Amino acid sequence: MNSTHNGPKREQPEAPLPQSPLTESLDANLSMLDAVYENCSDVIIHRFRIGGILDAVLVYIDGLSDVELIDQHVLAPLMKQDAMSEDGECRSVKEITTVAQTSDVRTIAELVGQVSDGNPVVLPEHSPKGTAFGLAKWEKRGIDEPMAESVVRGPREGFTETLRVNTSMLRRRIKSNRLKMKSVLVGTYTRTKVIVAFIEGIAEPALVEETAKRIGRIEIDGILESNYIEEMIEDNPSSPFPQLSTTERPDVAAGALLEGRVLILVDGTPFVLIAPTTFFALLQSPEDYYQRYTIGSVIRWLRYFFVIVALLAPSFYVAVVTFHQEMIPSHLLLTLVKSREEIPFPALAEALLMEITFEGLREAGVRLPKQVGAAVSIVGALVIGQAATAAGLVSSPMVMVVAITGIASFLIPQYSGGIALRLLRFPIMLLAGFLGLLGIMIGFIVIYVHLCSLRSFGVPYMSPIAPTKGSDLKDVLMRVPHWMMRSRPSMYVGRNRRRRMPPGQMPEPSEGDERRR
Repeated sequence: MNSTHNGPKREQPEAPLPQSPLTESLDANLSMLDAVYENCSDVIIHRFRIGGILDAVLVYIDGLSDVELIDQHVLAPLMKQDAMSEDGECRSVKEITTVAQTSDVRTIAELVGQVSDGNPVVLPEHSPKGTAFGLAKWEKRGIDEPMAESVVRGPREGFTETLRVNTSMLRRRIKSNRLKMKSVLVGTYTRTKVIVAFIEGIAEPALVEETAKRIGRIEIDGILESNYIEEMIEDNPSSPFPQLSTTERPDVAAGALLEGRVLILVDGTPFVLIAPTTFFALLQSPEDYYQRYTIGSVIRWLRYFFVIVALLAPSFYVAVVTFHQEMIPSHLLLTLVKSREEIPFPALAEALLMEITFEGLREAGVRLPKQVGAAVSIVGALVIGQAATAAGLVSSPMVMVVAITGIASFLIPQYSGGIALRLLRFPIMLLAGFLGLLGIMIGFIVIYVHLCSLRSFGVPYMSPIAPTKGSDLKDVLMRVPHWMMRSRPSMYVGRNRRRRMPPGQMPEPSEGDERRR
């Protein structure tokens, strides 16, 4: 017995670009192009004759290709009479044109890919292949200082949204042929170019292979930012803590490469992913390495202290005021009681109210225009805090605790790591409000166990503390002088750990040095 399904029809996915090969018939190729670029007004298909005899077409997208260079180095040489050889045969397109970067195109899919990248393509008659020219040109943002990773001392340039500009800044810092960059296209529609960069001989081959394998498994219609890649390749996507670092600074990216880590560069975004990473790498600032090591070490310890303050300060205040008043000195206890005698809410509700308000002001300051964002966030916090205190809704000590907590959260260099701690602050406050210091201990232990269970591309997230590796602590507990950093972190590399030669030992001279002598 036959049955029919009367439900709604499922939408069929759009067919991929045709892999049909180009033919020797120019009209047949034009028919396929007309079908592919139907209703595409920005696609220019210009028909002309090579040497005034052989028919050909030029295909490019207006706004992605340099029209002036196309006219000067492609069309002008091809349309001259000397494009034909003495025996009447047409010379090769590559021989006639004066463009250094060219490549052959043999299928419709390859042609569409080249044209979408901004490279014009010439299809001559009686030829089963076309020629793509590297003449892409589009509007792009200039190189500016990264706003989220500003430093007092250090380089002032940051990555941009243009992939080739970013790779060139890396090449300018690491002038070695061992810097490798593997490219892959991700996204059915966007065809976004993603590059995996590493230094051959330092990065573990297994890490490079695993990174490329995870990116190759991504199936998505489009990639618009590097976070798309991050969420799809990290070990534990449900964790609030990022398992890949991000940076806008070429110097930070180069430093990660020299440590044996892998970079993931995505076209269209200035944020570069660094794999693997650890919890302590999220708390390190590039300026730690540009100041004197004593100053860098002290600032790093100050940052560690304020990380604990940002996570636990409101919870500790709520627990002590609610359950453990005996821990407060008598004079301070009298002051707290006096400030809270007219407050109608318990300490937990008071803390939640102020923290949510502060987070809302901070997000409003970020989303508003730069000219007014900072003023609104600062003035808004002062006005609301003063008004809430005068109205008797919150106490003055709570306003001070929330302000110190907010300042402490700004000391975390990585925004993704800082926002994770900001979110975890709320469940710990709830535990403190119901269980006191016991609740804080339970929350802290749960977070620490979770951190110890995380891995980033096989590297323990709490390395080198858990598991403990004494040789790697020199760049965690403190920042030792550069002349003492003789080896790379063992958690990233298992071979070629030597950064510099021991004192008194020089590398063997190369053959060129012997000839100069």
